[in-house]
Amino acid sequence: MIRWHFSVQLEHRSTGSDRRAKVLSDGPLWPMIRFLSIRDLAVIDHLEIELDPGLNVLTGETGAGKSIVVGALGLLRGGRASSDLVRTGAHKAVVEAAAETPDGRERVLRREVSAQGRSRAFVDNRLVSTSTLRQLGAELLDLHGQHEHQALLDPASHLELLDRYATLGAMRGDVRDRFGTWRQVASDLERLRERMASRDERAETVALQLRDIEDADPSEGEDDALAAQQQILANADHLHRLASESYAALYDGDGAALGTLDRVWKHVGELAALDPAFTPHLDARDAIASQLEELVYALRPYASGVDASPERLQAVEDRLARLDRLKRRYGPTIADVISRRDQLRDEEAELTGGTEREAELVEQVAAARDAYLDIATVLSEQRQAHATKLARALERGLGDLAMERARFEVVFDESAPVADAEERWTDRGIDQGEFYFSANPGEDVRPLARIASGGELSRVMLALRTAVTPADSSGRTLVFDEVDAGIGGEAAERVGAKLRTLADRYQVLCVTHLPQIAIYGTSHHRVTKTVRDGRTATAVERLADESRASEIARMMTGTRVSSNVLESARELLTSTDKEKAKVTAGAKGESERRK
Repeated sequence: MIRWHFSVQLEHRSTGSDRRAKVLSDGPLWPMIRFLSIRDLAVIDHLEIELDPGLNVLTGETGAGKSIVVGALGLLRGGRASSDLVRTGAHKAVVEAAAETPDGRERVLRREVSAQGRSRAFVDNRLVSTSTLRQLGAELLDLHGQHEHQALLDPASHLELLDRYATLGAMRGDVRDRFGTWRQVASDLERLRERMASRDERAETVALQLRDIEDADPSEGEDDALAAQQQILANADHLHRLASESYAALYDGDGAALGTLDRVWKHVGELAALDPAFTPHLDARDAIASQLEELVYALRPYASGVDASPERLQAVEDRLARLDRLKRRYGPTIADVISRRDQLRDEEAELTGGTEREAELVEQVAAARDAYLDIATVLSEQRQAHATKLARALERGLGDLAMERARFEVVFDESAPVADAEERWTDRGIDQGEFYFSANPGEDVRPLARIASGGELSRVMLALRTAVTPADSSGRTLVFDEVDAGIGGEAAERVGAKLRTLADRYQVLCVTHLPQIAIYGTSHHRVTKTVRDGRTATAVERLADESRASEIARMMTGTRVSSNVLESARELLTSTDKEKAKVTAGAKGESERRK
């Protein structure tokens, strides 16, 4: 027998103290959750649960907090977090689980939710995204609450359940990908044809706009250069006067500055000969003279007269007006106008070549359609083949759940030929199927979503879960929250036995109110709620022997537990010991086979 030892350390830092929890267990090498710690979640202040292989049952009075434990597991599976989950007065809620993944690795998952509603996820004490936690959590946990049963009321979910039973997930992925490709090229063809429907009108518009821009032939930055030139031409007289006066004062007039400056430099030269302190100023003479000469050369053209003919000014202003009109139509800048010209050229080429592109797309659509139809047809055939097998498996499973006369069918809509019903094709395939059901002899099968009661839905979902073949099993921990809704008596006992059978392949955690189910647990935990110092607190106690018998007795009669009821509870537990031994023997046999 394979003996597997699991050891993990959890550190709780939210209270400032270190606390270690070590779980050692012998058993079959099953991926499972070994330890669960919850702190400051809803009414739970601090709670720890050690979970075993097999069927773990969780019982307690209504409102004690059993579903909070299930909700905590939902957080580890990447469920929605909000500040409402944090216990009043606490800074954050923390949920941790020590687990082993299907590949045999030991992992610690943690989810923290702050009082402000912010959420953080950790795997092995490393911060990860919620999507990463959701992916790993989905490998470890499979949650089945009452809302899961209600999903059966939606016929759209039925094909998904059939595909899970038939392990058609990979083929479903191919169908989805090919459907997406087909719809994409079909959409491209539709858009092209819409453009081609008004192609002539659009081609004329494009040609007019393109000719408008190309006739003007703008160049980038041209408008700025013309605006500067316009300013010069418009102020030519004033520029001529300013330049003439400056030229005369500097070079050509009486007492011109350059002539006066020559005398200044002569005096500075004599000063430097007598006092070397003036030598640096004398050294700057050539540079100053050069700068003034350059100024003279710049003033001379203006002093001679600027070319300011009205015709030249009018031409510049006309060109600017034309460029402004282009910018208003296609701008707002010349660069935008040039970009628009390039776009119009491309569109013109596309419009003239639309026929060739349409022919290409028609071919692509036909090829993508055929590829989708091929794989979707194979998927449909596989569904048809497995539908009968699923129906028989469910009928057997429902028989084990006190519904021996139940009948089940998967009904496909075949009202129109597959090839002629493109409007009904989806990324799930070409089928439209629905579960049909009859719980009573002599009654025709009818849509499950319309006729099944709450208790029947619970048992159908449990039978579906059990019908999954071992080869499809990923070894996840299955969590059933009140799978006993709407049932009692013999049906409840059958559900308990079915859960026990399911625990041969999975670790199962079941929240229940019924003793007929609780007695089948291989471990039993009781959830209680108390009020201490004015605060509500939830605790979990692992039950064994007499304490478990007392809990079963309470579940049988309520708060009044007589000696007779207690003895009946003991008898119920004793009567299931042999069945539990079979569970242990089955787990041992599975371990030996793996060894």
